[in-house]
Amino acid sequence: MEVKDNDRFSSDRETAPPKTGPAADGADIASTDMDTNPGAGLPVEPSYEAIRRLENEAAELRDRQLRLAAEFDNYRKRVARERVELSDRAQAAFVIRLLDVLDDMDRIATTDVRNTPAESLHEALVLVDRKLRKELEAAGVERIDPAGAAFNPAEHEAVSTVPTNDPGQDHKVSATFQTGYRFKGQLVRPARVQVYSVQGAG
Repeated sequence: MEVKDNDRFSSDRETAPPKTGPAADGADIASTDMDTNPGAGLPVEPSYEAIRRLENEAAELRDRQLRLAAEFDNYRKRVARERVELSDRAQAAFVIRLLDVLDDMDRIATTDVRNTPAESLHEALVLVDRKLRKELEAAGVERIDPAGAAFNPAEHEAVSTVPTNDPGQDHKVSATFQTGYRFKGQLVRPARVQVYSVQGAG
């Protein structure tokens, strides 16, 4: 019986075993690598280009840091300058309020005392003193005159003692020799006082 060539080729294809060997395995491995590591086929950056890129990034970061440091230094200087200017303006406003008191003092100083009664001069001085104290109080100055109050070593300076037989007066201020002052709650000068003392009584 005669077999046709076409039938023989068809039979070979049907009975041919699956391909094995390095070629087939390599194809499977390549397919697996592409599935598990999508970047496996991308080109690798040369080392010298990576170094150059990192150096450029480091230089940019240094420049940015220097700019930020310069901006912060300028901000700090500006804040310090504005603080000084604000303090100067506050002091100038206080001086302006004292100018009226200085004008009054000048008028009293230039008064002809030979033609001015002593009572008038005393009254003028009292008015000037009252005006000055009012301005100082408005600026935050507090007067400390503790006569009759308990002695407080944090605000009073005892310069002498006076004996007393009354235990209720012990360690109380009998007299103020020099008035003390606080400025905005802070002690700027203690009051110099005389203090009662039972121990000193004879």
